[in-house]
Amino acid sequence: MIILVVNAGSSSLKYQLIDMKDESVIAKGNCDRIGIDGHLSHKTASGATIEEDCAFPTHAEAFERLVQALTTGECAVIKSMDEVSAVGHRVVQGAEIFTKTTLVTDEIIDKIDQLRELAPVHNHGHALAMWACRKILPDVPQVAVFDTAFHQTIPQKAFMYGFPYEDYETYHVRKYGFHGTSHRFVTAKLAEIMGKDLKDLKVISCHLGNGSSITAVQNGQSIDTTMGFTPLDGVLMGTRCGAVDPSAVTYVAGKHGFDVAQMDSYMNKKSGLLGISGKSSDFRDITAASESGDKRATLAKDMLVYDIKKDIGAYAAIMNGLDAVIFTGGIGENAPNCREEVCTNMEYLGIKIDKEVNDFKGQLRKISTPDSKVEVWVIPTNEELLIARDTLAIINQK
Repeated sequence: MIILVVNAGSSSLKYQLIDMKDESVIAKGNCDRIGIDGHLSHKTASGATIEEDCAFPTHAEAFERLVQALTTGECAVIKSMDEVSAVGHRVVQGAEIFTKTTLVTDEIIDKIDQLRELAPVHNHGHALAMWACRKILPDVPQVAVFDTAFHQTIPQKAFMYGFPYEDYETYHVRKYGFHGTSHRFVTAKLAEIMGKDLKDLKVISCHLGNGSSITAVQNGQSIDTTMGFTPLDGVLMGTRCGAVDPSAVTYVAGKHGFDVAQMDSYMNKKSGLLGISGKSSDFRDITAASESGDKRATLAKDMLVYDIKKDIGAYAAIMNGLDAVIFTGGIGENAPNCREEVCTNMEYLGIKIDKEVNDFKGQLRKISTPDSKVEVWVIPTNEELLIARDTLAIINQK
């Protein structure tokens, strides 16, 4: 059985074609710069590639081109889309409406689009991709997998903000959390490799990348996470400021003369590692600059490490213990220096890592010492595979 996994944004449409027989990726790619000019990047498992500028006025044209890439020409991997059993879509924001993976209907697409106010960069793009898919593949079932669904188990005392309760009731202002698909994948993988039931474990999952979030998982459920109403909250990120005093936001906006949209852009696109270092949002660049003696780059790196370490301690406290810590995401999987600094001076919590074993990138590996009371693992995430598995489970229920 073959499943197409789609991750659409406001101006992009990433995809993977997965053979569920062995869970192998047949082809993958990205239709980028939708609504601007358009570019297709496509690669097959055999190594054949397409790099092509295309006209992508909307997501519909992008979806048509990815179908062509999969079925025609030298990079074709299937004879027709009739071989595709279903399409699984990543959806960033499901709010309190969608608490689990859902079969897509016209009504579901409309509801996803209506949530665009809570995720303006993402949800409208998701809806456009679903409409494009229904137009071109009307008989192929579609499934929506929500990033926020995993965090719907967070208790009210943890997801509420200190605004008047009416703001929650009327405007749905609360912590939603994100990266749920990634946190769900790596924690399940951890339980598998430890040979234990996830319901018996207390785990802290650190998804670290350009966007980062830390999640406490107890009894197999998310009980708190660092991202909040939007992905802006929590630890310092590539271009996002993370958690700050709300009064600092209004103060800085006033000093710069920013309106709401300008301040939102300032916090999301010009802050974080980029804003502190003045050099880059990429942690690799930050590390290199820090090693060369750049004080602001070192400060940016230290701020991120401090945030992660602080959240690990806080989440261990609310779970009354800790069995394992996971590092995943672009930084978590590929920055041994970050992992080492986070785990340094954490012996009081039972965390001890082997610095030599930790010196690697991009592999599944246990990096804690044999006498560490808390196991520390690096687990590469695979959100697309989890979406494909969820999609397969849903269509098998039909």
